[in-house]
Amino acid sequence: MNSVNLTINGKQVTVPAGSTILDAARQLNINIPTLCYCDKLGCGISNKPASCRICVVEVERRRNLAPACATPVMEGMVVHTNSQRALNARRTVLELMLSDHPQQCLTCAKSQDCELRMLAAEFGIQEIAFNGAKNRFPVDDSSEAIMRDLSKCIMCRRCETVCNNVQTVGALIGNGRGFSAKVGTASMIPLADTNCTFCGQCVNVCPVGAITGISYVKKVWAAINNPAKTVIVQTAPAVRVAVGQEFGFDAGAPVTGKLVAGLRALGFDKVFDTNFSADLTIMEEGTEIVERVKSGKNLPILTSCCPGWINFIEHNYPDLLHIPSSCKSPQQMFGAIAKSYYAEKIGVKPEDLIVVSIMPCQAKKYEAARPEFAPNGVRDVDYVVTTRELCKMFREAGVNLANMEDDKFDSPLGESSGAADIFGVTGGVLEAACRSVYFMLNGKNLAGDAINFRAVRGLDGIKEAKVEIAPGTTISVAVCSGLGNARKVLDMVRQDPNRFQAIEIMACPGGCINGGGQPFLHGDTALLEKRMKGLYTEDESKTLRLSHENEDIKKLYAEYLGAPGSEKAHHLLHTKYHEK
Repeated sequence: MNSVNLTINGKQVTVPAGSTILDAARQLNINIPTLCYCDKLGCGISNKPASCRICVVEVERRRNLAPACATPVMEGMVVHTNSQRALNARRTVLELMLSDHPQQCLTCAKSQDCELRMLAAEFGIQEIAFNGAKNRFPVDDSSEAIMRDLSKCIMCRRCETVCNNVQTVGALIGNGRGFSAKVGTASMIPLADTNCTFCGQCVNVCPVGAITGISYVKKVWAAINNPAKTVIVQTAPAVRVAVGQEFGFDAGAPVTGKLVAGLRALGFDKVFDTNFSADLTIMEEGTEIVERVKSGKNLPILTSCCPGWINFIEHNYPDLLHIPSSCKSPQQMFGAIAKSYYAEKIGVKPEDLIVVSIMPCQAKKYEAARPEFAPNGVRDVDYVVTTRELCKMFREAGVNLANMEDDKFDSPLGESSGAADIFGVTGGVLEAACRSVYFMLNGKNLAGDAINFRAVRGLDGIKEAKVEIAPGTTISVAVCSGLGNARKVLDMVRQDPNRFQAIEIMACPGGCINGGGQPFLHGDTALLEKRMKGLYTEDESKTLRLSHENEDIKKLYAEYLGAPGSEKAHHLLHTKYHEK
């Protein structure tokens, strides 16, 4: 049987065999509340452990209530989603959850986005119906990126599913039984002592405040208001197509000029663009690609812009650590140049120059704290603020981007190409590199539409293509996003080291537009398409679309670095990765 006929609340519906009651109800636009269920984890993977029982419904001729998210439909089934029995059961389940939940809604980082709080409001619950024992756990803030408060865990297991089945990291598992059961690390050790990559996808899918990012907003405010410090800010490409949705702009709309104006209104001394150092990354990484392709050594070269992915290879593929590019990420390149070249230009000591990053990513917080990025004890990047946290800073300061006049980035670390804009989407780094690699090998630019490497575009988890880098010369490349897909591609490399010559990997499905610090999707994955389109629009709207034609990048090399791949460039802009 390919289809099943059933009745829900007196309405007949036909759905494909294998569908659940929840699927059928949604086809009829009948709302059944859910909490543990989530069908937007990425890579086509859903979470439906039927553990919360918020979605229970009454099925005629069945003794027990059935969880709609996990109960398959049957021919002739008659379902009542809003019977008094079902409604009473949902309310009781919700009240029991709330009885074991900390009443910290006013100060919880997830307060405005908490699905448990929203359900309580929908059910009209205004008091705690049950009093008794409560689970309390110490807060784990051992990492520089992610905080875990298991006292708030409702055992929905979304984080466990995304960590194990989507990202294939396996840092989170269920612990304990019964009342004390929670999702945590193996043996409940601190997160910093696990193989966590700090990608932040667990933060994105947690329905409550059990997993959040560690915030440095208070320290940023303190720095801004310290007259002894010069505080500059850089903002990543993916931020400009996500921050606007929090202020009434169409999803994916680039609001670059208003973002600059907003950052200036917060009090930063200078507002710069991570896109500048993305162009710088292309100069260094492009040079590295050319050298390796010509020599045939240490191939395939793997991009190194994403710290979550770098954490992943350090933990899981130490035998391949000789093939990632030695380039630092654009965030860290910016910090290194700011604390050297720029600090010298303005006559400020590196320790008195505070570099703040606005990033779509939780792993960037961990990356900024890596000891190799703190020469002489002075960090290249002092604080990382996510897109979500920036929105809260704007609101705290009474800054509404919708009311801001467009402004421009400061110079000299604010000029960038369209190639840098597309760093924020999967495939963008490789496309940007190919544009400049072609010039490095041929002494001329790609003409017309050839500048657009459409074969590496799109949100597919793994993309393979042949790319022409010189007339008659092509290389095999791969692009993947999501660490589960990264594992598949790296296994291909182990099996056949000659299959590819260049590979781009991003930890988050879709790339930075879906980073662990971006505004929540709330299940609307169409937002990723819109953010992706916004970045390509930014690229195509610019006259300058090639990293090697950035005049401020040329000036940086002429005045300070010498040439791409020079000794000084290697000292400031390159690094090494280590087995963990």
